[in-house]
Amino acid sequence: MNPYLPYEAEVVERVQESKSIVTLHLRLTDAAARSTYHFAPGQFNMVYLHGAGEVPISIVSDPHDETILGHTIRIVGRVTGGLAKLQPGDRVGLRGPYGRGWPLQEALGHDVLVVTGGLGCAPVVAVINYVILRRTFFGKLTIIQGVKHSDDLIWRERYTYWRSLPNTQVLIAADHGGPLWPWHVGLVTEVFDDARIVPERTFVMMCGPEGMMHAGVKNLTGRGVAEDHIYLSMERNMQCAVGHCGHCQYGPDFVCRQGPVFAYPKLKALFGVKGF
Repeated sequence: MNPYLPYEAEVVERVQESKSIVTLHLRLTDAAARSTYHFAPGQFNMVYLHGAGEVPISIVSDPHDETILGHTIRIVGRVTGGLAKLQPGDRVGLRGPYGRGWPLQEALGHDVLVVTGGLGCAPVVAVINYVILRRTFFGKLTIIQGVKHSDDLIWRERYTYWRSLPNTQVLIAADHGGPLWPWHVGLVTEVFDDARIVPERTFVMMCGPEGMMHAGVKNLTGRGVAEDHIYLSMERNMQCAVGHCGHCQYGPDFVCRQGPVFAYPKLKALFGVKGF
């Protein structure tokens, strides 16, 4: 597919995840485009709304069905607000997929530790779906989710389902828990002990606020997890997705091209440095 041209896509399903988060399931209307479209978990599309603009949105669906492309959207501005109002049958433009995804082939045969912070962290949903659908090819799956307040947690039913699966552990933490909050109250790194991490066989895939990821990396490397087995999904202001505009430059790299998923050693020199 031409990386510079948007293709028409139809909204086939809309799911209201919370007051500020919507998932749109899209299907390319052109059969030839559908047949040539392929993506890896962790990549993103540029979703275009006529009259408003376009924004980068992670693909949350699984590559086993590339005809339906799931995009979870948090309402933060004009474009995302317009996308959230769409209904089945409405049309958008789609460019992509872009960027580098998660190292799932390298993680085959290993335990997978997914660490997320914030409201749902869509970039790793595709990782979880991928591992679940190919369960015998991976070791233990551990999902750790941290939120600031217990009211911020979405997808509670999904976490309950994941917790019911074999060889899968789900740990949830909130900085501030409500009166009926059943999980840990405190920082997300405080539940790492409960994860029973085996450093030599663990691949880590992490996304969320950079402060949380910085603390998570420090904790995990202190436990003996190899730096080159820790992968981070970086968020930057990606406007063109092809490395031309420069808005997402991170040192010598462009997040839209060399990322958004990076091995920690690639970021180590700048990660956590003020101004970067």
